[in-house]
Amino acid sequence: MADDRTVKNAQRLKELHGAGGTLVLPTVWDVWSAKVAAGAGFDALTIGSHPLADSRGGKDNEGQTLEEVLAAVRPIIAAVDVPISVDLESGYGASPADLIAGLIEAGGAGLNLEDTVHSEGGRLRTTEEHAAYIGGLRAAADDAGVAIVVNGRTDLFARAEDRASVLDEAIERLQALVAAGADTVYPVAIHGDDDLIAAVVEAIDVPVNITAHPGKHTLERLQKLGVGRVSYGPLLQAALTEHTQELLARWK
Repeated sequence: MADDRTVKNAQRLKELHGAGGTLVLPTVWDVWSAKVAAGAGFDALTIGSHPLADSRGGKDNEGQTLEEVLAAVRPIIAAVDVPISVDLESGYGASPADLIAGLIEAGGAGLNLEDTVHSEGGRLRTTEEHAAYIGGLRAAADDAGVAIVVNGRTDLFARAEDRASVLDEAIERLQALVAAGADTVYPVAIHGDDDLIAAVVEAIDVPVNITAHPGKHTLERLQKLGVGRVSYGPLLQAALTEHTQELLARWK
């Protein structure tokens, strides 16, 4: 049973995705980074699996268990008054119903779900298989009465030597996720290619999530390309690492 705060946060995140424009969800990894991002005025945040793992001395690619991840995100979600989406990788081997139940119990308002199954040698789910999992998440959230925002991710571009060569296949995959109930879709590894971004955005009827580097990319560029949602993946943490190293080097 979801508490009122979780229900309201999920509904708020859903509304933000339907407001038009480009929704920026800074990627955070602990209570400190979440408070900094919320304090900067952002209406919602996302927790990335890579930076979360790094902050805990763990490994990305499901190097942590679902229970460990949920335990780690619970205090982050509780620390701020804005909705937070959680990167749950490919599901940690859990059923869609169990994944949604765990997320709701932790207070999450949304989730990312990718098609690389790390627990099975890093294989890529088929289009039909990934869409079925996304559909299961949608059904479980609806059954729970919580408007969880489901972000369906594909790693297809990241695996291709020639990313343009898999454009049609990627669009077909993303469209299948939308048909299955995804509120937004996330094609990773095309953030530096304006032509690929524009082609995906044109073909998809829901907000397209693009990864951005907060220091090297601009919001204006992604707005012009029609991007509906922006997150940072591990790139905000990486940028802060570089800046921190520069600051500390002055004191050696």
